[in-house]
Amino acid sequence: MRSLNPGRVAGLWYLLLVLIGPLRLIYIPNTLFVPHDAAATVNNIVAHEWLFRLGMVADLTGACLLVVMTLTFYRLFESVDRQLAAAVVIFGGVMPAVLYIVNVVADAAALTIASGVDVLSVFDAPQRSALVMLFLRLHDLQVTAAEIIWGAWLFPLALLIWRSRFLPRFLGVWLAVNGIAWIVLSLTGILAPHYEDAVFTYAQPAFMGEMALMLWLLIKGAVPSARAGLSLG
Repeated sequence: MRSLNPGRVAGLWYLLLVLIGPLRLIYIPNTLFVPHDAAATVNNIVAHEWLFRLGMVADLTGACLLVVMTLTFYRLFESVDRQLAAAVVIFGGVMPAVLYIVNVVADAAALTIASGVDVLSVFDAPQRSALVMLFLRLHDLQVTAAEIIWGAWLFPLALLIWRSRFLPRFLGVWLAVNGIAWIVLSLTGILAPHYEDAVFTYAQPAFMGEMALMLWLLIKGAVPSARAGLSLG
């Protein structure tokens, strides 16, 4: 039986992550959260509790997928440079996975408060709504901070692609630019949040670097060569 192409395996895990990630990151905020209206947001969360919980499950699943995906990258690139491949696992898998779990805890707290459990009966409705918005805001701030890591893991991956002989170098360059874009977006969100949306919009071509890598791996695949890593230029 033919062994699976390791590049396509990595691409498949990448695809699953891309399909699951937008649920909590984009769809749920756009569907349930009402800007500047805490009461309406809480009512939406309570009315669509199953959807909110599904977002929490998606984040937990994403945490697991990140670790598995980066481990496949390690197997793909260990013959090029083991230290760089290990950095991919740490910065691209383990660290963001932990942050995903922290965000699930923040969402669980928001849902607990929105549900109005007895232990919170000392707070009135507006106070509980404000607390829910606080935890949702913490989730958003955690994502903004995590974008630093989303960018950092792409640098060792870009260098591995550049040094390898089984993937085109333009993907490595694109990923490096992609990594810079994530870091700039994160710092903008912290230092100048009013410009964050503008930076995100203008950086879209850079963010397509990860999509390009995923599609290349899915379509073309990648198989490490015996001489991978011998050339550093």
